Amino acid sequence: MKRLFTFVFTILAIACLTACSVPLKNTASRKNGLDSAFTANVSISLDKLQAEGIVSRHGSGLWDVEFSSPNSLSGIKLEFSEGNTKASYKGLSFSVPQSAVPVRAMMLNLMKAVDENASAEELSGNENDGSLEISGKLDGGSYTLKVDKEGRLSGFEMPNNSLKMTFTELRVISEAASGAEAGEVTTETGTVTSALVTSTEKSGT
Repeated sequence: MKRLFTFVFTILAIACLTACSVPLKNTASRKNGLDSAFTANVSISLDKLQAEGIVSRHGSGLWDVEFSSPNSLSGIKLEFSEGNTKASYKGLSFSVPQSAVPVRAMMLNLMKAVDENASAEELSGNENDGSLEISGKLDGGSYTLKVDKEGRLSGFEMPNNSLKMTFTELRVISEAASGAEAGEVTTETGTVTSALVTSTEKSGT
């Protein structure tokens, strides 16, 4: 019995030491900068597809992305509104082309992840190389949403879907809830004049 007790105690001690040796994740929180209208350069890696373009968020559920590469997508613009997707090329509308279908599906995942987190008072996640990584799960799979020190969108990944999106030169159009008038808005990437980018909002688009 004594030997059995000693054996059990040794196993428990080893298990405890092993658990204690696992480093804890560096959890943190930041202010929420997702609930804003913005435009940014986006680089998309989706399985074997590599694409570049400009993505814009005009409000919850209101997004668009215009591609500059590859050639099969260059010039194509996808607009998302009220659950519908509209495709166009140089102002001419048409049905979503087959080449854009995979990216359309991943854009819908991005939109849902950002819009859901935009309603939070603050963002919580794990610190990693200056970014805050927020984990979540959608119907399409698990995701990691990355934000910068201002709480602005900087990356989105869905490993199970071989998806990685990187956002650069993000420019805030206006705070989604404020409807800011002309003035200067400072972001991590610089200062822009909101008067140049809010004209479409004032026209009701």
